[in-house]
Amino acid sequence: LGRAHGSTLELQQLQHPFANRVVPIILGEHVTLDAGTGCVHTAPSNGHDDYVVGTKYDLPTKNTLIDNHGRFFESVEHVGGLDVFTANEVIIKLLEDKQALLSHEKISHSYPHCWRHKTPLIFLATPQWFISMENKKLREKSLQAITQVEWIPDWGQARIEGMINKRPDWCISRQRTWGVPIALFVHKETKAIHPNSVTLMEQVAKLVEKAGVDAWYDLELVTLLGKDANQYEKVLDILDVWFDSGAVHKCVAARRTELNDPVDLYLEGSDQHRGWFQTSLLSSVAVNGQAPYKQVLTHGFVVDAQGHKMSKSLGNVIAPDQIIKTLGADVLRLWVAATDYRGELSVSDEILKRTSDTYRRLRNTARFLLANLHDFDPNVNCVATDDMLMLDRWVVGKARNLQQAIIEAYESYQFHLIVQKIHNFCVDDLGSFYLDVIKDRQYTGKKDGVPRRSAQTAIYYVIESLVRWIAPILSFTAEEIWQVLPGQRAKSVFLADWYQTLPELTVNEHMNDEFWERILLIRGIVNKEIEKLRDAGIIGSALEATVDLYCEKELYQLLNMLGKELRFVFITSEAIVHNDYSIPTDAVETELLELRLKINKSKHEKCERCWHRSHDVNADPKFPGICKRCITNLGNGEARSYA
Repeated sequence: LGRAHGSTLELQQLQHPFANRVVPIILGEHVTLDAGTGCVHTAPSNGHDDYVVGTKYDLPTKNTLIDNHGRFFESVEHVGGLDVFTANEVIIKLLEDKQALLSHEKISHSYPHCWRHKTPLIFLATPQWFISMENKKLREKSLQAITQVEWIPDWGQARIEGMINKRPDWCISRQRTWGVPIALFVHKETKAIHPNSVTLMEQVAKLVEKAGVDAWYDLELVTLLGKDANQYEKVLDILDVWFDSGAVHKCVAARRTELNDPVDLYLEGSDQHRGWFQTSLLSSVAVNGQAPYKQVLTHGFVVDAQGHKMSKSLGNVIAPDQIIKTLGADVLRLWVAATDYRGELSVSDEILKRTSDTYRRLRNTARFLLANLHDFDPNVNCVATDDMLMLDRWVVGKARNLQQAIIEAYESYQFHLIVQKIHNFCVDDLGSFYLDVIKDRQYTGKKDGVPRRSAQTAIYYVIESLVRWIAPILSFTAEEIWQVLPGQRAKSVFLADWYQTLPELTVNEHMNDEFWERILLIRGIVNKEIEKLRDAGIIGSALEATVDLYCEKELYQLLNMLGKELRFVFITSEAIVHNDYSIPTDAVETELLELRLKINKSKHEKCERCWHRSHDVNADPKFPGICKRCITNLGNGEARSYA
């Protein structure tokens, strides 16, 4: 008959095809031509888009057609009592009878379904209770409070700010059979709340405090309302459970005197920016004028090795109790701590196996340290710092610096860095160097001599520190270590503070950290060449080797500071430093331009006690098979200053 823009039809009145009423044509941006004709039926009480556009045109939004079971009210003409989906056929027949239906057909299309029951949903507009975001400037105040909180990771701040900026008023009511009541009384006819609602709510709260939530459901209205009881009825809606958890700052934290106000930390998954973090913030700002927390830490979710969400249907779930049964609780705790929680936390059997290997290295390090303290009493045998060997002072200084870094990492919740630092210390500084070097002193030195007791003092300092470092992560292992440590102590490691007796190795020391780092570099070069001889079958252990080092003046002076004790650092039978880089021509060139080295197999006999090769083995017939150094250690003990 003609063509016209849709906008020209706005508010034209149409006669309903079979009811005695007219309905207007309205315009909605949610209706498009790429999904149907562009003309749709609108039910403001049965869908979000319809509700929004209905509100714009002031259409009635109260549900007058469908009950809570998805059936039309009995009073509805033609389809009363029918399920809404069953009623479709009746309505189609009615339209055909009225000659008001041009065509109809069945199509498949996307439709919202219940995620649990997989059945199609029906939306109903129902009366609800809201907390306004604007009335008392709750949105504005909440955004300001967010800036006073430390968000970990820092992107959490932008995430929750965006949600608060865009969120609608907070619907706090739910229609459930039982829960925390919205303790209001409304007029039966006008639905207005009772004028004394605040006083009445306080009275209900006292009843609930004494007898539990059922006190509300059992309450006779006349008890509180007296002569007004017949005019009012209870609101049977309950509070949104997120309001319950969000109010924890008031109903739990505020009642516990040992907690700070606001509390130090809220910790949950990233989904809680929409949930607990937000509802706690809104309720606290509304009541207290501030955020309920000083810090908020967000972690990712556990996924499999391919990054897929864990699901029973996919068969990729790894149950924590199974890990505990097979690998132990501390391995599970170590995996959590070692993973950067700012992203997703990947787990698989292979990842857990690697974690178990890391745990075993940490545990074995602790066992070695404890084993070498079997005859050590810290009250009697501790060596004064100034009398300790320089290598021992160095490792204690390393532990001191590491402890400060670990404390800072704990305070900033960077647990994966803690695991990395402790593991590297145990593997590199202790296992690959320090503990390797001191074995000679521990096993061949005089039992009560300063060299041995100095090493034990350092070991004692290290294990006292280490047990505290790992306690928050490897809790069971730390407690196990704590019970066998020598010396008097608190009943549990969890009743102790950080170990404060670690002496400092200053940068002004002539053998400071920089010195030992250079020695370690040279030691690595020497070890590399020794390994080549071992692979070639020329020598067996490193103690069969003698090392000659040819270097420039500066490096010569550095190495010569250790004197004859340089061989103990290299764990060779002999180490000689030559102040001449130009000879010999057959020496091995190294990565250090000012250093050449030459390694030979020792021609001397092996001492049966210390296993070093020495020219003075069997020098004393009273001590066959051993060297003069061992004879000294069987008596007054040798003197050592450095290693």
